[in-house]
Amino acid sequence: MKKHVAILIFDDVEILDFAGPFEVFAVTDELRAHETFHVFTVAEQRATIRARNGLKIVPDFLLENCPAAQVLVIPGGKGARALLNRPLLMEWVRKQARGAEIVMSVCTGALVLGKAGLLDGLRATTHHACFEELRAVVPTAVIEAGVRFTDNGKVCTSAGIAAGIDLSLHVVGRLLGQEVADTTARYMDYERHA
Repeated sequence: MKKHVAILIFDDVEILDFAGPFEVFAVTDELRAHETFHVFTVAEQRATIRARNGLKIVPDFLLENCPAAQVLVIPGGKGARALLNRPLLMEWVRKQARGAEIVMSVCTGALVLGKAGLLDGLRATTHHACFEELRAVVPTAVIEAGVRFTDNGKVCTSAGIAAGIDLSLHVVGRLLGQEVADTTARYMDYERHA
């Protein structure tokens, strides 16, 4: 049965933060005869999302009709900070996380995981310019600099922007084996970073 990969999108989301993971999981699915992942976007409202620098995206699902995700992806960007003050969205993240196999953030998406209480006492990383901001949101997390991503088992975080591709390939490797992840990276002509 295909695993649902839900990618949260919101106004001012960093484009590569959500598009990088989308590409990794979708390409993996394509290379495996479309039998592995159902990758989709989800947003709070039906309105078109305006990502950083004006890219327009129409979400596939809304919070209330989103299928239960086995992999939940929370990207970052300037707009991630506004999500911290939305109790319904925070509850949705917590609810999806309870049933997910893996919850991952890209860049400042870690702020959302921290605010939702999902990083307490765990290793975490984010964009290098936002370590103190993450510390303020979740003081009990162990913030790691100089790493592309952290893997705490169920909850994973990545550094800024392109590091989300590395974390996504890592997650594919965990779920399907390193050979599958390597095949996806080769197809994408992407040189992996640990």
